[in-house]
Amino acid sequence: MTLKPTQSALWLRPPLPPERRNFFYRAFNAAFGAAERAYVRLVGAMTRHSAVMVALALVLVGVAVWGLARVPTAFLPDEDQGYLIVVAQLPDGAAKERTDAVMQQIAGIGKKVPGVDHVVTVSGISVLDNFASLANGGVAFVVLKDWSDRLKQTGQDLRTIALNLNRSLQAVTQAFAFALPPPPIQGIGNVGGFTMQVEIKNGDFDYALLQSLADAVVGASNAQSGLQRVSTSFRAGAPQFSVTVDRIKAETLGITTGNVFSALATYVGSDYAAQFSKFGHVFQVYTQALPDYRATADDIRNLKVKAGNGTMTPIGTVADIKEVQGPLLISLYNLYPTATIAGSPAPGFSSGEALDLMDQIGTHALPSGTGYEWTAMSYQEKEVGSQMYFVFAFGLLLVYFVLAGQYESWILPLSVILGVPLALLGTVTALTALGAANNLYTQIGLVLLIALGSKNAILVVEYARQRRAEGMEIVSAAVDGARLRFRPILMTSFAFILGVFPLVIATGAGAGARRSIGIAVFSGMIASTCLVVVFVPSFFVVMQRIQERLTSRAANAAEAAAGPDGATPRP
Repeated sequence: MTLKPTQSALWLRPPLPPERRNFFYRAFNAAFGAAERAYVRLVGAMTRHSAVMVALALVLVGVAVWGLARVPTAFLPDEDQGYLIVVAQLPDGAAKERTDAVMQQIAGIGKKVPGVDHVVTVSGISVLDNFASLANGGVAFVVLKDWSDRLKQTGQDLRTIALNLNRSLQAVTQAFAFALPPPPIQGIGNVGGFTMQVEIKNGDFDYALLQSLADAVVGASNAQSGLQRVSTSFRAGAPQFSVTVDRIKAETLGITTGNVFSALATYVGSDYAAQFSKFGHVFQVYTQALPDYRATADDIRNLKVKAGNGTMTPIGTVADIKEVQGPLLISLYNLYPTATIAGSPAPGFSSGEALDLMDQIGTHALPSGTGYEWTAMSYQEKEVGSQMYFVFAFGLLLVYFVLAGQYESWILPLSVILGVPLALLGTVTALTALGAANNLYTQIGLVLLIALGSKNAILVVEYARQRRAEGMEIVSAAVDGARLRFRPILMTSFAFILGVFPLVIATGAGAGARRSIGIAVFSGMIASTCLVVVFVPSFFVVMQRIQERLTSRAANAAEAAAGPDGATPRP
């Protein structure tokens, strides 16, 4: 009465006679009364054939578990975080100036897509290689308009914008460019989709072999209808200069090997020389050869290094410089030479299905001595695996132990536990109808259904136990307990169902997680409310009969052991 004085006042007020109640009250009670009488007749008929009803319920539970195992799996849904990532890579050997021009073209394309606010481009890095420096690589961050502005327009959700952007990026002919959403959890990976590492595990650093393996996996992946935009950033045939210093000749001329490499680093790369102050600012001075003097192998041969006698000697005198091909970036994953492969599932396919396809491709395309591993978000998804089924089973086991302690019985709690998985029918039906995946948030909703479904079943079983303890026949006790709790179960369940409905239609930031939980709980509670209230009475009848039969046998055995005079005989 302290916490709910208003409701308590209503309880203490004398009830109004039926003729003075409003129309809605009378209409609702009339409709509910008819539904309750029909429900009592249905439960009465079912409890008279309780064994058949229990068998039917267990079949439905089996169908629900089988259906849940067939629903496509995923780890986390793609979230609308307000931006997209465009990955671009030009042909091998492309200069940064060409990359800058392509990134400007991508920025212009992105700004024309409906729902895009502005585009930020960065040249010279590879987002698929942990933002490593790469002259022919670039990344564009496509910043979308605010959620409140985009939600007012049709076709401006994250998926539609990404689809339109990828379609427009086909106009970029000088580079391979595609858009991906950011990872659902910041810090685990650089882009959404999946990320695989193809590795050479036999100790051989054959980068040409690694390139052929990566190309084989990418080619086989792009031939699958369930995968899209699968690519690799690894390039083993980029043009390079190989410099071999004749150390003996260099020492003869008084030129150390370190001086040769230092001169090459200064001419071809750059070297900090000094700094000066002017106009209130500090300017740094770097030395570097002009582009025309370091473009070819002959140009580099003509660059000079100081000899021991003070004369300037061409580098070509002490070093052999030739054009070769090799990898732009050398990456290791778990100490193995690796090539990164990234992609995303095609529309209508889940990330779990995409990973299964890539597993099959990797198993068939990679020979002995090589292999692959998952990384970033894909690694986390593989690690989770089918743990959800164990979590659900352990949740049911926990409820079972609590009820076993409360009821002081190992049999009667089964009348509650066996009815809880019926809620899975609603979730499986909703996920199948919507084409949604069984992701981590959906699985959290399934764990929540254990508590909600148990609550409804406990209400029926508890009142049926009380009626049975008062001497009522088992079937009558089950029917009367179900009748007494029919209204509270429906009222509380539908109040909860309507309360989670906004999650089902959620939009904006974080909508993916909210919809996943909402769909699972909303549909599961509807199934639990409709099925638990009709099947649990039959479960109670069967389990109560088993309980009483076992109790009777134990009592008879105790009497037989006590002997005719009631004293326990000595052995």
